[in-house]
Amino acid sequence: VICNEEFDNEVGGYTMKKVAGIRFKNASKLYYFDPDGLNLKQGMNVVVETARGIEYGKVVIEEKEFDESKLATQLRKVLRIATDEDTKNYLEIYEDKAKALAECREIIKNHDLDMRLVDVEYAFDRSKLIFYFTSDDRVDFRDLVKKLASHFKMRIELRQVGIRDEAKMIGGIGNCGRCLCCSSWLTEFEPVSIKMAKVQNLSFNPAKISGICGRLMCCLKYENDLYLELRKGMPDVGEKVKIDKDFAIVTDVKVIEEKVSVRRLISVKGEEDKLSDQIEVFKKNEIKRLFTEKGKHKRDSDLELENLDQEELDELRELMKE
Repeated sequence: VICNEEFDNEVGGYTMKKVAGIRFKNASKLYYFDPDGLNLKQGMNVVVETARGIEYGKVVIEEKEFDESKLATQLRKVLRIATDEDTKNYLEIYEDKAKALAECREIIKNHDLDMRLVDVEYAFDRSKLIFYFTSDDRVDFRDLVKKLASHFKMRIELRQVGIRDEAKMIGGIGNCGRCLCCSSWLTEFEPVSIKMAKVQNLSFNPAKISGICGRLMCCLKYENDLYLELRKGMPDVGEKVKIDKDFAIVTDVKVIEEKVSVRRLISVKGEEDKLSDQIEVFKKNEIKRLFTEKGKHKRDSDLELENLDQEELDELRELMKE
């Protein structure tokens, strides 16, 4: 479904619509709206109507023309550029959040409920109050909703969120010393797996690959595609390879440099082959793998997982939860 309002201009046979990108929170999703003739510039504050009601947002993408056939839903119109009164109301709402959180926590404590309050949102017209919480179990909060509605004299919604969403809402400092990606710029969570850590030669130590949310760090995803491309044709640590006419065992792999460290196998008559003491470094194209078909050799990641104890395996499984 597209906008009802038609524009005269057509490009390449497609009718173009004017849209503007608006965001309601820092690092939140971007939503497109119909400017409705308003001259919107980046950084302007606006008031719009959404499925959740009237909201106050900021223009992050100035109005531009967009192919209407690619619009999945009907665009809502921007109601107005925010006035001084709108901005004052928004700031007052922001200040009232801390008080609402404190009062709600006290009510939760009195009801002895096993839930952790994370954040609160006021509707811009103060018709509704939304509380976000986390809990390990299902929570029967029907009595709590009644108590909150009586206390705040407005409609109440309670929404349970995951542990990643909690970190995004609260914010914090990551292992890198910078503000959390999820609370500063990352708009959506993407799936992260333990294989990404292995591809990048990272330790399986949960303390080194988990974020403050207790799940695998989102940044494992950022360079994964590059590592996957560079790792093509690279052997695993412990794999037997051929160099010139000799056989060798891989001791280290530097993916970014595309280099492989090996120790040659020395044949001793009547004895098993021994590894030389010398470590040699070769480029990827100078190494010949003996088995390249999938399943011919056990991957190093499988071998490393086998060397972990049960407690470490349990920690890794916990990290991989959504």
